[in-house]
Amino acid sequence: MRRGGHGRLGHLYGHGHAGSYGYGGSWGHGGDRARLARRAARDAYRAARYDHRRERRLRRRGGPPGPPAPLVRMVIVSGAVVLVGSAVGMAVAFVVAQVMLLLVVGLLAFGIHNALRAATSPAADTDTESDHALRYRRERAEEAWRRARSDFAQVRAAYAAHEIDPSEVLRRPALSDVSVPSTARFVDAFAAAQALDTDDFPGEHTATSYVRAAEQARRSWEAATEAADRIRLAGFSPEERRTVERVLKLLTTARDSDSEPERLAAYSRARTELSRLDRAGVIHLPRPARAELDARARGELPGS
Repeated sequence: MRRGGHGRLGHLYGHGHAGSYGYGGSWGHGGDRARLARRAARDAYRAARYDHRRERRLRRRGGPPGPPAPLVRMVIVSGAVVLVGSAVGMAVAFVVAQVMLLLVVGLLAFGIHNALRAATSPAADTDTESDHALRYRRERAEEAWRRARSDFAQVRAAYAAHEIDPSEVLRRPALSDVSVPSTARFVDAFAAAQALDTDDFPGEHTATSYVRAAEQARRSWEAATEAADRIRLAGFSPEERRTVERVLKLLTTARDSDSEPERLAAYSRARTELSRLDRAGVIHLPRPARAELDARARGELPGS
């Protein structure tokens, strides 16, 4: 009742003294604002008391006060975001795993396919490369074989020219004497190369062996000729040297003479002297040289 009386007194007070304070405005309008302010304060006070009483009731019941509504909404939204993110992450991880599995399976299938192809036709992928390599290697081997055959032909021609010419045998007798080490090595190398010599390309393996043998024959021939040029008549006695020089003069006379009887006589005497030296082991006259000398002593033309 006192609050009510106070309100009425305030109301009367406000209206009873309107304009007496000199504010220059209607106190009726100022009284409305005051009432609204008092009403708002009263409503706020009632709400505060309501919340206070509610909290006391909750505490008496033993339950905690409920969280504010914005906090609850934030928690709910955060949980939903976490759940959605987890679901999306799991979906992405599942898709990536499936893609990786497909890639692994594809690679395994590709490897198995290639292995099966290689097993069924092992030379299918390398035929072209192997053909080119084999062809190139064969061409190189054939080229080396042809060069070796040309070199060996020159050695053979030089050796044949020495063996068929009695004058050459007398000038370099060591080249016909197999007791001389350099000559013996050449004869062996020449025989090895001669055994492998063919008119047509014999194949890569045989051609390689022939190239080595022909090279050995060429080197041994050069060594034998150099040794024969150094030795010449060094191991002969003075009488043997005079005999050799006499036979060389007879052969020169028989070659250069225009008289048939003189030429035949010179060849006959030279053959006799050479036979004597050959029997004594001083000169080793090769069979081609002996046959050539016999033919010329009979009056036959050279090479007939």
